Amino acid sequence: MKIRWPIALLMFVAGAPWTVRLLADEPTGSSFPRTRVSVDERDHWSFQSLQSGQLPVVEQSRWCRNPIDRFILSRLEENRLSPSGRASRRVLARRAHFSLLGLPPSPEVIARFRSDESPSAWSDLVDRLLASPHYGQRWARHWMDVARFAESGGFEHDADRPTAFHYRDFLIAAFNSDMPFDQFLSWQLAGDELAPKDPLALMATGFLGAGVFPSQLTETEFESSRYDELDDMVTTTGVAFLGLSVGCARCHDHKYDPIPSQDYYRLLSAFTTTIRGEVTTRAPWHDVDQKVLVTSEGLPKLKHHADSRGFPHFYKQVFFLSRGDVHQKHGAAETGYLQVLIRPGSQLSRWQVKPPEGWTRTSFRRASLARWMTDTRDGAGNLVARVIVNRLWHHHFGRGLVATPNDFGTQGEEPTHPKLLDWLAEQLIRGGWRLKPIHRLLLTSSVYCQQGRTGARRMTADLENRLWWHRPRRRLEGEAIRDALLDVSGRLDSGMYGPGTLDESSPRRSVYLKVKRSRLVPTMMLFDWPEHLVSIGRRSNTTTAAQALAFMNSPAGRGYARSLADRLPGDPEQAVVRGWELALGRPPRSDERVATALFLDRQEQIYRLAGRTDGVQTARVDLCQALLGMNEFIYVD
Repeated sequence: MKIRWPIALLMFVAGAPWTVRLLADEPTGSSFPRTRVSVDERDHWSFQSLQSGQLPVVEQSRWCRNPIDRFILSRLEENRLSPSGRASRRVLARRAHFSLLGLPPSPEVIARFRSDESPSAWSDLVDRLLASPHYGQRWARHWMDVARFAESGGFEHDADRPTAFHYRDFLIAAFNSDMPFDQFLSWQLAGDELAPKDPLALMATGFLGAGVFPSQLTETEFESSRYDELDDMVTTTGVAFLGLSVGCARCHDHKYDPIPSQDYYRLLSAFTTTIRGEVTTRAPWHDVDQKVLVTSEGLPKLKHHADSRGFPHFYKQVFFLSRGDVHQKHGAAETGYLQVLIRPGSQLSRWQVKPPEGWTRTSFRRASLARWMTDTRDGAGNLVARVIVNRLWHHHFGRGLVATPNDFGTQGEEPTHPKLLDWLAEQLIRGGWRLKPIHRLLLTSSVYCQQGRTGARRMTADLENRLWWHRPRRRLEGEAIRDALLDVSGRLDSGMYGPGTLDESSPRRSVYLKVKRSRLVPTMMLFDWPEHLVSIGRRSNTTTAAQALAFMNSPAGRGYARSLADRLPGDPEQAVVRGWELALGRPPRSDERVATALFLDRQEQIYRLAGRTDGVQTARVDLCQALLGMNEFIYVD
């Protein structure tokens, strides 16, 4: 085997793994070394075909409501553990509403569900929630984390992107219509090529252009900034859909996963001439045409301050770069994909999408990339399916079957239940890639419906609940906390779509808060809002004094309490019961009734002695503020 030693030495200095083989056969016109992925490197579980096998045989089969439970119970029985009992209907109603809608159930909804004696009461409730327009708002916000969505460019000047919000509206519409996930993926990469006359397809391409980009550039930074922009596109595509840190191969072969640097640049070349632009179109919910931010090719580009100095928004070719340095080019990169996710013997022509006759505006490289990513036989489709069903599990259960939802590589966590993960991926593909049936499977399983009670023996055997033997209590995210405050106070505006706002006092859902990178919403930041710079698959979860103080001392918190108090009936006893039901989804216990009555009497007396004439109503506001400040309000059992 002939090795070009100068390049081999360069790759060693750049950090290429010892196991990489540098082969003499090179891309046409390039001295950049070709690296192959070995058979052993393909053995990692996430690169394999789906292998769920037969449904497990279990002893306590009566506990199982659907096949998910068999996979969970099998592992529990292997470890001599038993699942927890079923949660109460009140708990289940609250749990499902926050899982699917990000909003609390009304007391009336809880009462109807508790009195429904039909065998299908639970599944019927789940179906109603999946049909709600609030479902799309809830799950669009989850994907916005993954897509590092924002409405500004970042860096020092953080220029606004006033037409970027249409991508968020696409997400809401796509989730509500249960758009097949393979189409959801394909439109975000190449909607302008695959369905150029569909406004939603054009809006979907906002995914690629959602990343940061500087507004101040010198001539020496033009080319390197363009490679940074392309890196953002390919890196986000890799973690969002494949759960792989493809971007780590920019400067050298990936140190841990079988992703050669050459594969990175070939994947990068799919976006060679892709830039942000605007088109005028009309979404189904609009009465007039509007400008929409799209990420496409051959369109008028968005203005940039350096345009007058000859700033090129793209270059006609992508080159293999040694150490990621634009001054060390090694030939032009032709579009290709990750070897480890291509079945041996497959030809790249299998995924080539040819443009319509007479089409010249775009290259259709992104459409071809999307075809490879959703190919379940020879391409990356099996991994794509695993990644998205794991994201659903993560948000419903608090931790994914793979605890690192953005990393399915060798440095990520291995799945706790690999056969279950593959079974869910198979169900997704067989069901036409639709997500709502997977949601339904997850929520109607016995494992989802468990109580949160623990026991010393089971805690000793599985402290982290990796076997899913109970349902841990979970704190709501910042958006769900704010939306719940709006809902129980009667302020919530359920309007759909449209521009966002930076005004925290807006009655619209938190998904419509404008994401400006240099001016993130303070209350959301208190409750661990991501910074929207890179893809986030799992948010941090902190507990700080400032969070409690926001409920106790902020004018906004007091305002929510005042609005809730205005919803209470005049009768004192009825007011207490209704306050608890609205805020917490349950009536007060007898001891809580006594404590609440004493609290109201004391507060009224304090205000009366102070000479105030509104003591009764102000005491009710105090009670409502206390209810909204309880752990039970922001935690879900």
